[in-house]
Amino acid sequence: MKKVAVVQKSPVVLNRDATIALAVELLDQAASQGAEMIVFTEAFIPGYPAWIWRLRPGSDWGTNEALHKRLLENAVDLESDQLDPLYQAARKHHVTVVCGMHERDHRSSRATLYNTVVVIGPDGSLMNRHRKLMPTNPERMVWGAGDASGLRVINTPVGRIGTLICWENYMPLSRYALYAQGIDIYIAPTYDSGDDWLSSMRHIAREAGCWVINSGNLLHATDMPDDLDDGTTLYPDADEWVNSGDSAIIAPGGELVAGPLRNEEGILYAEIDTERAAMARRTLDIVGHYSRPDIFTLQVDTNAYAPISFTEPEHPETSAEAPQ
Repeated sequence: MKKVAVVQKSPVVLNRDATIALAVELLDQAASQGAEMIVFTEAFIPGYPAWIWRLRPGSDWGTNEALHKRLLENAVDLESDQLDPLYQAARKHHVTVVCGMHERDHRSSRATLYNTVVVIGPDGSLMNRHRKLMPTNPERMVWGAGDASGLRVINTPVGRIGTLICWENYMPLSRYALYAQGIDIYIAPTYDSGDDWLSSMRHIAREAGCWVINSGNLLHATDMPDDLDDGTTLYPDADEWVNSGDSAIIAPGGELVAGPLRNEEGILYAEIDTERAAMARRTLDIVGHYSRPDIFTLQVDTNAYAPISFTEPEHPETSAEAPQ
């Protein structure tokens, strides 16, 4: 049995370093309770841009630009040392960490953001980076589209885990790609919430015969920065729950074993037996004995794509740029 934790806590919105410090504090707390894997939600660092569902892309151009500038400034560059506090905390407690974030492209334009979820191993190393394949509706004004290079199921001390972000979970082929890699624990960091969404999570637990961790965004109007559009137009009701969270842990077959945690901060815990995933597939294994590869096949291109590649001269000393 392995103990897992799901953190449902508002970040310090639009403040990367303060949110990372908060994540470390929450990781310490969960680890002290015996958690071996700790899961944070979609875009936790530095917070999901909930205002995109209220601003008008054309008419509110100035506000959109000002907020996007702040997102760029507070996004995570994975080739920097910005996540070091989280790496060190994972290594200190020997825990696996799953965390969503705004990731700033470093290799090409350095101006595009991605909706990314990372897996940090118990040795403090970056085990996987998955960029959301298709941002949803107004999210496309914030994030670029990812590739499938991180669409992987990886071995961790708690079991074989994979992640899909929010409405990626409505993409049947994306789910199938994870199922076919022998997933034990399916992790869904998400901004969606409510009973309809939870019913989808329970369906996935039945369809895949695996554990499902639904890690929901919790946001209250008072979590928004005071200078967010003067704090009066977008979130005038100080008592409003912008998003309810609804984090939950679901067993193979669809049984809720923890949560949903609604309109409330907290950390959910559950003991997970990964052997239940194998047994759940005894009667229905949709990528095994219940598949028909002679009729249906899926091809997934896991190449990492870049907009440009450079060919270096084989003999730089004889190239046109070489000194004569």
